[in-house]
Amino acid sequence: MAFRPTRVLPWLTGLSARLLALTCAFVMLAEVLIFAPSIARFRDTYFEERINAAYLVSLALNVPTDNTVSAELARELLDSAQSFGIVLRRPHSRELVLSHPMPPEIADAYDLREHGLVMQAAEAAMAMARKGTRFIRIIGPAPHHPDILVETVIDEKPLRVAMFAYANRILVLSLIISLITGCLVYLSMQWVLVRPMRRITESMVAFRNDPENPTRIVVPGGRSDELGRAESALASMQEGLRAALRQRARLAELGAAMARINHDLRNILASAQLVSDTVSASNDPKVKRVAPTLLGAIDRAIALCSQTLTFAAGGSAPPVRRRFDLHDLVDEVFAEVGGVPTREVRWMNRVPPGLESVADRGQLFRVLTNLARNAAEAGAGAITIAARAAGGAVDIDVVDDGPGLSPRARDRLFQPFAGSTRPGGTGLGLAIARELVRGHGGDVALIESGAEGTIFRLSLPEAAEDLGLPRQAAAGE
Repeated sequence: MAFRPTRVLPWLTGLSARLLALTCAFVMLAEVLIFAPSIARFRDTYFEERINAAYLVSLALNVPTDNTVSAELARELLDSAQSFGIVLRRPHSRELVLSHPMPPEIADAYDLREHGLVMQAAEAAMAMARKGTRFIRIIGPAPHHPDILVETVIDEKPLRVAMFAYANRILVLSLIISLITGCLVYLSMQWVLVRPMRRITESMVAFRNDPENPTRIVVPGGRSDELGRAESALASMQEGLRAALRQRARLAELGAAMARINHDLRNILASAQLVSDTVSASNDPKVKRVAPTLLGAIDRAIALCSQTLTFAAGGSAPPVRRRFDLHDLVDEVFAEVGGVPTREVRWMNRVPPGLESVADRGQLFRVLTNLARNAAEAGAGAITIAARAAGGAVDIDVVDDGPGLSPRARDRLFQPFAGSTRPGGTGLGLAIARELVRGHGGDVALIESGAEGTIFRLSLPEAAEDLGLPRQAAAGE
């Protein structure tokens, strides 16, 4: 069954619409940056046209000296050049070609040979900002005759009208270009980017709502670009997550079943232990010879069931922190572990008397007991527990002189059912020990392991040292 697509954002507020608006804005910004030199060049071209027209008028008046130009003809020629007076400057002379009644005041003069682009842009902006009638003189070289300078006096108002008309054309053209460019970018991004991204988003939302449904997994479209790789990576991740969820559900069911089986098995073994105690009291030599083996096997089976139940139940409860003397706790650990019946083990308590720790005393007792018992059962002849306060924490070292751990055991040391350090072990002891210490905010680490022995270090933070916790009795919680 195909999943229903989620409601997408309207096109006016989606990614493509924002891209369209940004494209139009950037095109308009580029046009604004281009407009300043463009309008300056338009003004310069306008001045050049006036110079060219004035020079053409001077050529038209190049007639024999006995002929005269009527006032009407002179006015028509000057009107055609939009000029009030024309002067030619030759290398060795200055000639007034034609003049109209001159304006009362010439506001400014512009030499086309001197002004640069920045100055032209500034003068163009000032010209557009001015109002009313203003007369200016323009000086520039004659076309094809750079040694001849042409002067003409014009009204600036027609120039402003032409400049505003040019600006309007530029504005309309810029709007058209920005809209066309934006629409093309919008359509291309809608097709190339937005639609695939929308498809990926819908698949992610649908997978989140129902990760067990295989139809919720995105199907890669076969693209070779970044989006294609993103689709492939998403599909792979969804497949892996779906498989992990299925495996987790099966493991949860298996764990629940195993917990029930272990609970029943522990009750059965408890009954067998009672019977074995009776058997061990027998005077039969054969029974006495096999009884220790039977009792050891039953004890190991009961311990395995207890550890498995503890691990399957998710560990222990949160630690109840108390302040206690760590030296006294280590003495209790050595008294609990005792020794290995077949040989002597030297137990050395190197914790400074009076060194206090703030932790769950019962849980820390379990951790140290587990590490000490593992060291004794691994063949250590001397086991030392030392501790020191360091930087607001307490470091506890469990040191033994045993044969050390094998590389295989070190690689999977804290993995449940995989990190056993001795034949017949389950690997749960160290896993549970690390879980208990991490519940305190600390950790258990293997510092060293070799032919000369093994060192485990427990790091316990003293975060609650200043909270005024009461001191706990040495006998227990």
